[in-house]
Amino acid sequence: MAIYLPSSAEEEQLALDELTPREIVVELDKHVIGQKNAKRAVAIALRNRTRRQKLTPDLAEEIIPKNIIMIGPTGVGKTEIARRLAKLANSPFLKVEASKFTEVGYVGRDVESMVRDLVEIAIDNVREEKLEDVADKAELNAEERLLDILLPASPPARPAEATTAGGVVIDGNTALTESSSRTREKLRQQLREGKLDERQVEIDVRERNFPSFEIMTNQGVEEMDINIKDMLPNIFGARTKKRKMKVNEAFEYLIQEEEQRLIDMDQVTRISIDRVENSGIVFLDEIDKIAGREGGHGPDVSREGVQRDILPIVEGTTVNTRYGMVRTDHILFIAAGAFHVSKPSDLIPELQGRFPIRVELQSLTMEDFVRILTEPKSSLVKQYTALLETEGVKLEFTPEALQEIAHFAFRVNESTENIGARRLHTIMERVLDELSFDAPERKGEHVTVDADYVRKMLADIVKDQDLSRYIL
Repeated sequence: MAIYLPSSAEEEQLALDELTPREIVVELDKHVIGQKNAKRAVAIALRNRTRRQKLTPDLAEEIIPKNIIMIGPTGVGKTEIARRLAKLANSPFLKVEASKFTEVGYVGRDVESMVRDLVEIAIDNVREEKLEDVADKAELNAEERLLDILLPASPPARPAEATTAGGVVIDGNTALTESSSRTREKLRQQLREGKLDERQVEIDVRERNFPSFEIMTNQGVEEMDINIKDMLPNIFGARTKKRKMKVNEAFEYLIQEEEQRLIDMDQVTRISIDRVENSGIVFLDEIDKIAGREGGHGPDVSREGVQRDILPIVEGTTVNTRYGMVRTDHILFIAAGAFHVSKPSDLIPELQGRFPIRVELQSLTMEDFVRILTEPKSSLVKQYTALLETEGVKLEFTPEALQEIAHFAFRVNESTENIGARRLHTIMERVLDELSFDAPERKGEHVTVDADYVRKMLADIVKDQDLSRYIL
């Protein structure tokens, strides 16, 4: 009985379809500590996408994503939850600061740039996937082309006949072909073993010095996405020039060239636009910075205008990109903000209505800091241990040292500005400053960081309030 195994892409899709909201939360727990409510909200939103895909097309079209507003201070995991969710779902993901649209020189239609950027990200992701599929074939093709350069084809010989003792006639070209074939196989073996890497070869390289054009319109530069090179391929980019390079460099260049030939960019574009429209995620950070009604002066005056420009994108519109028209009806928008001064109710009612789910993220406790240092897959302790291991230094933290680091981070957050888990990066850098500097000279050592060492490295700075404001 034949057993058919699904491809990796199919396996990923299958795994995603089978992930329940509870399992999605478990996956997020591997990277983000705490924030149970936010994880539940995004897990339900992701599961609803899977449910929608199983409906009839006419009903699926009517179901819009339930966009989310995350409310909480900086450094508690808002961005990380959204980013990890997108990675888990293999969705195109874009983070954009809403406040950037209030800057000087702001043009109303510029908000559409977030959709164009999302399409570019999707194109890159799909192209990478396709590159993996054609990698082996591209390498074989590049190898053949390189062997053609190393061993040019012999000119056709004149028919020659040699008569053996038995009177059998042998074509001279046949013997020549067999000899050439043997030489080619020897070269192939040497190429694969790296024995020819330093040899110089001359290959045809495409010239890239084509003229660039920038067209300004009343809708901004981004509206005019014309690719002159594609329109006039015979004028720009088609010429080649001879260039000498080492065999290993030439091999890499030829592999890239073959990969581009083997990839169907029309198919990549179709898949990418479909992914953006049905599974794209846009993370709108600093949404609280544009919360506010008209009546202000200076930079405040454009806040409501920005909200009104963002509204159609979130509500569902069609954006023109260089790859075609893209609908935003089913893109999931996750907004986030600290909302220290403003409140979600300060947003214009129409925009509030497009973000029906509100979740509040909690400030991090000292226990959370200890867990953040050790539990995530790529925790800070694992990162620093791995970095110093490359120098031959075995680094170990005692539980008391981790408690002390968490304690210092919590205290500094309380006494200065609360920047959440990001404070741990600053504290860790300060604690390991001397060790990181001396690591190359301490190869082979086993270093244990305990609570006393942490206090010694940080005590003087923490005592001086003014100094700690600058350094920690």
